[in-house]
Amino acid sequence: MANVGFIGLGIMGSPMAGHLIKGGHRVFLHSHGGVQQALTDAGGIACATGKEVAQKADVIITMVPDTPHVEDVLFSDNGVAQGLSKGKIVVDMSSISPIETKEFAKRINALGCEYLDAPVSGGEVGAKAASLTIMVGGSDAAFAKVKPLFELMGKNITLVGGNGDGQTCKVANQIIVALTIEAVGEALLFASKAGADAGRVRQALMGGFASSRILEVHGERMVKRSFDPGFRIELHQKDLNLALNSARKIGVSLPNTATCQELFNACVAHGGKAWDHSGMVRALENMANFEIGQKP
Repeated sequence: MANVGFIGLGIMGSPMAGHLIKGGHRVFLHSHGGVQQALTDAGGIACATGKEVAQKADVIITMVPDTPHVEDVLFSDNGVAQGLSKGKIVVDMSSISPIETKEFAKRINALGCEYLDAPVSGGEVGAKAASLTIMVGGSDAAFAKVKPLFELMGKNITLVGGNGDGQTCKVANQIIVALTIEAVGEALLFASKAGADAGRVRQALMGGFASSRILEVHGERMVKRSFDPGFRIELHQKDLNLALNSARKIGVSLPNTATCQELFNACVAHGGKAWDHSGMVRALENMANFEIGQKP
């Protein structure tokens, strides 16, 4: 049984922490919005601050929305860094800037502690099912120590490289997801306006080379007009901002990523920041003056 800290108990963090509790570990909990009673009823231990979590746990996991939130959780007054002692491991499972991640790791290393960046893919469904993909950056030794905890939360767990490489992998993931959502949206919109049944087109494509998890899950959302999140557009916008800002710094052009970001921007302008990211198709539909499933 390990002493594990978990900070950030939102739509993803809460079920992830729950799996650690069910796995038999002592889990010390803290969250800006408070600790849910279901987690304490299951055996989790609520803490008043990140500092308290770090004092009591040997592995401290953070799962918060964005780069500034991670910095605040780690380095603010009563934050994690103030409660660390030599030999502990900090694991950030948020999706944040790869560049800032490297700086956070250096600051934690200077305290005599290890740092892993371990962002996830799989969304709320994967968090609840403990089937997340976990992309890790850090040392082999720290990864080996934390891997049994990762295995309680996910299935596909890969040490990608050093600090920052886990976050870089997650940014690459979000580029692929956004571009594939756009491609599926274009294809189903084209098929529907051409007079075909978009649901049957999707079904046919699922058996061929165009098949993908995005076509399966988000294609169905587009056909059924089901855009409750899931993964909110505003969060995917944040991830694409990370991609575009990082690309600018390293001198890489990401033209189709930029296009997807503009489509997300159009959705937000129509009140869609909280739509599921499959709702990107609505921006395409606005340009076509046609909705999937509508009669041509």
